[in-house]
Amino acid sequence: MQTRRLGKTGPEVSAIGLGAMGMSDFYGEADRAESLATIAAAVDAGITLIDTGDFYGMGHNEMLIGEALKTLPRDKLVLSVKFGAQRAPDRSFLGFDGRPAAVKTALAYTLQRLGVDHIDVYRPARLDHTVPIEDTVGAIADCIKAGWVRHIGLSEVGSETIRRAAAVHPIADLQIEYSLLSRGIEDGVLQTTRELGIGITAYGVLSRGLIGGAPPKLDAAGDFRGHSPRFQGENLQRNLALVEALRAAAAAAGLTPAQAAIAWMAAQGDDIVPLVGARRRDRLAEALGGIEARPTPAQLAAIEAAAPKGSAAGDRYPAMQMAMLDSERG
Repeated sequence: MQTRRLGKTGPEVSAIGLGAMGMSDFYGEADRAESLATIAAAVDAGITLIDTGDFYGMGHNEMLIGEALKTLPRDKLVLSVKFGAQRAPDRSFLGFDGRPAAVKTALAYTLQRLGVDHIDVYRPARLDHTVPIEDTVGAIADCIKAGWVRHIGLSEVGSETIRRAAAVHPIADLQIEYSLLSRGIEDGVLQTTRELGIGITAYGVLSRGLIGGAPPKLDAAGDFRGHSPRFQGENLQRNLALVEALRAAAAAAGLTPAQAAIAWMAAQGDDIVPLVGARRRDRLAEALGGIEARPTPAQLAAIEAAAPKGSAAGDRYPAMQMAMLDSERG
């Protein structure tokens, strides 16, 4: 497994990371035994970066990973955790809380659920517009001084917020959606992170299942995609047409569409680490083939031409959530 560093100040991690969210939330029911087996297989394959959030399944995801950690080498792993998203018993979202006291409270519960004494990269899931980012980052910096956190990350924030955060404490990485079908990061944010020496952990590399196989079934309870603009009506049909074009370009390179998307993402820079949300070992194996692939420049160009920038139909989140994304401000 090749490795990359998360920015100038962050930890060295595997060139691809495992996003565990789907094992607990947002994509319908998952198989617990298969989830645990997939985590173990990922670590066995050399993946060291595991990403979660304390609100994924309202703590379920952290407890699942905590169970997996009982038989895994904790000292060789980099645990990335998002916090701050507030949820109700009916699983609805109530907003975000970036107050310093909330930061430390959330961390206390996370350490308990994971069964560890520190988090490697701790990050607010979104910007709390009622709390200065300096206060939120300052609270995480306090946790670093106490030994409970190693590095600070950010998620889905724009250039101004990134600069303000970095003025308080070094930032290891920005977690943000980045894929063939979601390239808004290229309109300012990526330039800012590179200027400041901040890495990128890219989620949504397979566009929530649009890229990578048969069209997803959206009748499953709890599947976020049933409300996603890119999976609705004519948008879905236009996006599936892009995937078919990608399939042809991928086949010419000897890859599946998912592998082509991952290989393209990895080729965008050594400062980028793709996160794949594999919930099964077969999907994980396919993703590993993507990070190991070495398409030629011509093949990469053909892959990008199949789904050029701006070609995706529909926003990546519903309107209400899009309005909350600081990253959309550039």
